[in-house]
Amino acid sequence: MTFGEFLAKQFIAVIEWNEPADGILAYRYPMRDLEIENGGMLTVSESQMAAFVNEGRIADVFGPGLHTLNTHNLPLLTDLMNWDKAFESPFKSEVYFFSTRLQIDQKWGTATPITIRDKEFGAVRLRCYGIYSYRITDPRVFFNQISGTRDSYLTADLEGQLRDTIVGSMTESFATSDLSFLDMAANHSVLGDKIAGQIKPAFSALGLGLDKFVVENVSLPEELQKVFDQRVGMNMVGDLGRYTLYAAAESLDLSAANTSGAAGMGMGLGAGAAVAQVLSNALKPSMGAPAQPPAAAPVLIGASTSTPASAAGASKFCIECGVTIPQAAKFCPECGKPQ
Repeated sequence: MTFGEFLAKQFIAVIEWNEPADGILAYRYPMRDLEIENGGMLTVSESQMAAFVNEGRIADVFGPGLHTLNTHNLPLLTDLMNWDKAFESPFKSEVYFFSTRLQIDQKWGTATPITIRDKEFGAVRLRCYGIYSYRITDPRVFFNQISGTRDSYLTADLEGQLRDTIVGSMTESFATSDLSFLDMAANHSVLGDKIAGQIKPAFSALGLGLDKFVVENVSLPEELQKVFDQRVGMNMVGDLGRYTLYAAAESLDLSAANTSGAAGMGMGLGAGAAVAQVLSNALKPSMGAPAQPPAAAPVLIGASTSTPASAAGASKFCIECGVTIPQAAKFCPECGKPQ
């Protein structure tokens, strides 16, 4: 290695960074044992910003473009290093690049159900999830509050903080929302806009700008979903009496289709009895209708007039012709056979 090559490796004339992968928010340019030439060039891409840092303190920030490095466009760094206005020698400084492009498809969701007060169902527990996107808008704040002097800072490093911030604000939004659970499914966009408005200040405090926030789903835990489905089903039934008749008729059709021997016959008889009972109850006059007086029993020839009241309504079968006759009758009114 020649002396000229050695010197060339010690000074940096051009500084630039090409993002090797997605998810990198901040990157420290490797400056170990290197110095930046006075008048060197800094290249910042459209989706980036760059910052010069001296001894952990952020100084000058550059947006997209090609920048010549001298005391005129490094005023803060010049003050920190106590340079005069026309320094000519190379200088040491750390350079950090920040990705300002949109970080899309960031997922959020409730790790556990959150309890809210619903105006229709009372206290309920909800699960919800969705996506959001953001970008770095203020590298100074992001450096001081989040990334610091790390070699790199990734979206995965920030995911937990942002998710907890979203869930905390979302709980407050639900608590102050006028929407019931039944209306939330049809108003995801309204709910998303409200939550976004509440979490934007928290993102700004980290040097971030919230670009889009989407609520994809709001649901109940499994055990509450079953109870909710039952209630919705009862509301859909409407007339419970008509539904009972329909369900009974359906069960009779199913049992009639089952011809698997004696067991099937027994099930069919049981279903028939159940249907008969349901139909009987359905055909009874309403409780508000006046009761009809029972018809007077006919006086039979030869019947005893001293029959107790408890036996007057009893009956038996004629031993000759088999018709039903009063229990106390001595002769059959149909065939005249003595009993």
